[in-house]
Amino acid sequence: MVNRIFLVLIIVSISSPLALATQKQSVVSGKRYPRLVIRNATVVDGNGTPAAGPKDIVIVGNTIAEVVPLDPVALREGRAKRPEGDVEIDATGKYVLPGLINAHGHVQYERGGVPQPVDYCLKLWLACGITSVRDVGSDTKKTIPLRDQSAKGEVVAPRLFIYAMFGYPPAPRNADEARARVREIKQMGADGVKILGVDRDIMAALLDEAHKLGLRVAHHVGVEETNAWDDIKFGTTSIEHWYGIPDAAIEGGRQNFPSYYNYNNETDRFRWAGRLWREANPERLTKVLEAMVAANVAWDPTLDIYEASRDLQRAQTQPWFAEYLHPTLEEYFKPNPAYHGSYFIGWSSTDETFWKENYRIWMSALREFDRLGGTICAGEDAGFIYQMYGFGLIRTLELHQEAGFNPLKIIQHVTGNNAKILGQEEKLGRVRAGFTADLIVVNGNPLENLKVLYPTGVDEIRDGKTVHTGGVEWTIKDGIPYHGPTLMREIKEMVAKARAERAAKAAR
Repeated sequence: MVNRIFLVLIIVSISSPLALATQKQSVVSGKRYPRLVIRNATVVDGNGTPAAGPKDIVIVGNTIAEVVPLDPVALREGRAKRPEGDVEIDATGKYVLPGLINAHGHVQYERGGVPQPVDYCLKLWLACGITSVRDVGSDTKKTIPLRDQSAKGEVVAPRLFIYAMFGYPPAPRNADEARARVREIKQMGADGVKILGVDRDIMAALLDEAHKLGLRVAHHVGVEETNAWDDIKFGTTSIEHWYGIPDAAIEGGRQNFPSYYNYNNETDRFRWAGRLWREANPERLTKVLEAMVAANVAWDPTLDIYEASRDLQRAQTQPWFAEYLHPTLEEYFKPNPAYHGSYFIGWSSTDETFWKENYRIWMSALREFDRLGGTICAGEDAGFIYQMYGFGLIRTLELHQEAGFNPLKIIQHVTGNNAKILGQEEKLGRVRAGFTADLIVVNGNPLENLKVLYPTGVDEIRDGKTVHTGGVEWTIKDGIPYHGPTLMREIKEMVAKARAERAAKAAR
């Protein structure tokens, strides 16, 4: 039973030729029904095929039981029988997609040592249509029980896949300790392993042990001994971000850093990261990408998380900050060498110019990886660098479009492809009978405008008038419908309360 349940009325247009003659009972947000029917949906599957509809989608418990194509003529003439449900959601004029999967999330209980309600990120994810999150770094001892509560429908939260950090103290120092750490991670009940900053012998041992135990591995490559060639050789599931890929294509395997460079100084680190892709040899890069494809190493580029580096003003003035940015996160975003990702001290137009070029080359490499048959995923890494939970994933999708991908392909990146790297491609990421009932009902056409996925909506011109529309109306996770506007209202209240408490404390 979820903590709070809200009643939401669904209005069925009886005058529509596609509507049923009898109006069903209202849908309650946060409650799973024995038989829920989504009516008149235009469906975008997670396999890259074009939208099709209208269709009725029948959900029995937590499973998609049927996806029924509708013949409007047969319905109008009374020659077609439609599936019955206990409750219905009218999706006339709306699009239904698989629930979005965030391949790179962090369940965060604090920022900079200051507590932050975990409900804040969980509800933002759901409001943005995210039904599953691959958590690649959190307080694992807290997050595993949270994952289990989510699986039982006891909390308002997406489905969680927990990838425990490999290098938590004391960090393994040799191959034997690396294998022991992987066994420890398996025993604690994690779904996978997150690695960063590892030496080659450690990496070889941990990946070998992870394969034996059936644990998938996400690699946040840094400036370290290993690069994409090691991921290819040892069998990493996915490379996160992009360090390691251009590095593997540089003559000598190392970027040409200035003598004063200090990797632990994040202004240095990210300034020179903006010059990395230009040093990669294009022919060598193609060989790296070909080898990644052959070894089935996926790529989760998290395009949103570095965008502030190319346009700081845009990042700092996102419109949803006004009402939905929690003050704890707001404080963490401010330039401060003590906080990871808060490195914008002395950031210049020259830095932004290099980063703009960096993005162009990076996006070109992504297109080439796709052309070669590689698996591209979509994750956000929010909670850092001016990215809010959920909003960061939608921005990532917009950047995939900037990179040159068709919206149908982009939806596949964030649904079917992400399900594949999780090993859940037979259960998640499709609007298909027999799959888990993870779906979203969107007010608008995301194939025309990905911005309709933002829970704050968009303004459109209709009949000469400005109309505010868009947003995910319903996020259905594991057969449980959650009402997007209700979640956003709760988040707004949560933020307003936290701001008032902070102001009162400052005034004492």
